[in-house]
Amino acid sequence: MAIVSCSTGQLLTAKNLKSPGMIQQIRACARASHSCYSRIGSSTQNARGNVMPNKYLTAGLGAALLFAGNVSAQTGGNIVTGEGFPNPAPVVENEWGDLPAGRQWGSTAGIDIDPTDGHVVAYERCGAGALGGQGINCDSNPVDPIFKFDRHTGEVLANFGAGIMVTPHGIHVDDEGNIWVADFAGNAEGTKGHQVHKFNPDGELLMSLGTAGQPGNDSAHLNQPNDVIVGPDGSIYVADGHSGQGMLNAQALEEGRAAGLTARIVKYAPDGTYIKEWGQLGTAHGDFRTPHALEFDSQGRLWVADRGNHRLEIFDQDGNYLESRYSYGRISGFFITDDDMVYAIDSESGPLRHEAWHCGVRIGPLDEDRIVGFIPGYQTESRGEQGTAGEGVAVDADGNVFAAEGPASLPLAGGAFTKYSAR
Repeated sequence: MAIVSCSTGQLLTAKNLKSPGMIQQIRACARASHSCYSRIGSSTQNARGNVMPNKYLTAGLGAALLFAGNVSAQTGGNIVTGEGFPNPAPVVENEWGDLPAGRQWGSTAGIDIDPTDGHVVAYERCGAGALGGQGINCDSNPVDPIFKFDRHTGEVLANFGAGIMVTPHGIHVDDEGNIWVADFAGNAEGTKGHQVHKFNPDGELLMSLGTAGQPGNDSAHLNQPNDVIVGPDGSIYVADGHSGQGMLNAQALEEGRAAGLTARIVKYAPDGTYIKEWGQLGTAHGDFRTPHALEFDSQGRLWVADRGNHRLEIFDQDGNYLESRYSYGRISGFFITDDDMVYAIDSESGPLRHEAWHCGVRIGPLDEDRIVGFIPGYQTESRGEQGTAGEGVAVDADGNVFAAEGPASLPLAGGAFTKYSAR
């Protein structure tokens, strides 16, 4: 039976959004209230049996209307499963990119396109992950984690960064070709990690933000930074805090805030001077449950993949909330192309963390909350038909899509990077 609770709450998961009855109830809810909290089942509890209090559920009428419209035939496909949408890149090339002799692919979560020459820049975690050995990371196995690949051939054009990081996470190439990497975990000695590093195109370390190996929530520290991006004016933005995605009720969020855990965007001047920050653990607009990835669009707006809240949040460059997107699933990474198309990769949707949604890459226009294409992920028994996919995504000038394979998808992909193309 479909249960829809109309309240000042966020539209969350549903087991069967193909149901006409479900769509009708969401539409009725949207007409009656400013938002909806919906789930298929015997109560309005979340997947772990925790009732989400209304004051922490704050998405809005737009989310309810989105689901009611986009799941139906209006879009020509089902945003939850991806069925009915065209796949613009059906040819899959696994284990894309050369790996230096003697090395084993590790997991990754980040990939980008160098705007100066169009080639692919990414990292792999020094053999760590589902294909690496236990306890392996870039501290215990200090090989060069950062790669620049020829986008046509996969040939390694540059490889550097050894001995600096523990577990690289987000990666960004700025307009001058400098490479920025977030290192979200610390080592046991407390001497590395919880920082963001800037390298020049030759691999020279130019700047580090945060305090090495020391997590914290003040202006001098970072705590599990996920991603970094440079804005149009040279300002630096860091998405900080990875732990919120597992906090599924109000009590957990309150305990996380009390413990000093972060879920924020930190803004720095081009020279690394702290300017401001916004956000905390929560579900209100401007708060986050793991701000996992960042992008700027052609209008100069900052987009944040709020993975735990299953949405993209859009802000101006001072952190003022503008609007949201709800069509893309549980987003781990995303990429905005020069022609204003959003490619968002869902690696995590599953029975406990986003029921019914299938993993893969959802594609939609910048200024509309709708999907026009879908690249399916990998099938895996642990998540049933929902499957899994990579954590990072980038798109080159020819429309080729590159995925950065995380710990869940790496065993299925066979290597850290996968290329999807039209032919």
